[in-house]
Amino acid sequence: MGDILKGKVAIVTGSGRGIGRAHAIAMAAQGARVVVNDPGVNLEGIGSDKGPADEVVAEIRKSGGEAVANYDSVATSKGAANIIKTAMDNFGRLDILVNNAGIFGLGTWIWDISDEEFDKMIKTHVYGHFYCAREAANIFRKQNSGRIINTSSTAGLGWHYTTAKDPRDTHYGTAKEALVGLTRTLAHEMENFGVTVNCIRPGATTRLARTFVTPKLAKQIGKEEAERRFAAMLQQSPPEACSALVVFLASDAASNVNGCIFYVEGGEVSIYRDPPYKAGTVWKDGIWTLEELMQLLPKTITAGKGS
Repeated sequence: MGDILKGKVAIVTGSGRGIGRAHAIAMAAQGARVVVNDPGVNLEGIGSDKGPADEVVAEIRKSGGEAVANYDSVATSKGAANIIKTAMDNFGRLDILVNNAGIFGLGTWIWDISDEEFDKMIKTHVYGHFYCAREAANIFRKQNSGRIINTSSTAGLGWHYTTAKDPRDTHYGTAKEALVGLTRTLAHEMENFGVTVNCIRPGATTRLARTFVTPKLAKQIGKEEAERRFAAMLQQSPPEACSALVVFLASDAASNVNGCIFYVEGGEVSIYRDPPYKAGTVWKDGIWTLEELMQLLPKTITAGKGS
């Protein structure tokens, strides 16, 4: 067992399975006492099951670590408050918040997304990150220290790795990219309190691939080959590959890293140039007319644009 996070208390939301589970176990392995939060819903946010959170807690304890389970939803302010309260009641402090909980849309076109589905997506991701961050920030500002690590996605960049030629799930991409804005602004807000706020776009093979990608492949290449490819994906990009970066960002060694957006998958760790810079400008004294822009833009800054 390591000691990089020794004496620290961490909350990892949505840590009963997949990437969140890997984060919780990795943090416990470095000495953190961990709140394993997971209400046990399916990919679309339906249902409840205490089993996933309890299993991760049992695994951490078996390895000699300390952990407790919490089953609240991040999508309500009451749920977020209870998650933070679980850390304070059981461990007396809080040092690290990893906002990881999320749901997925499973390939829905925008015209098929209902008000309820959009609302649930935004509440789970955006409200969930905000509510938990707000509760944690109130503690962190008083102790002049803390780490917040948010979880975005490459889906927010306008495409998704599972369906690059058939992009869908606008509500998911919208929610995920909002978390980049949350990271940037909160990082500046909290930097004078000794708190860092960073964000990852993780790439990993999780239950999403088995329930969404594998069935699609099975129709094209057969079930056996689809399972073989899933196994290869899992070996190349396991959820655990994302967690070393998260542990680093949660550690004292990353005290100078703030407001940064990372991509992590398999053996790759990348940092985005952020915020985006202007890639081109046209300028004149006075105000452009529509006629002038109609003539100029296709030949200059919008030339060659398109998907």
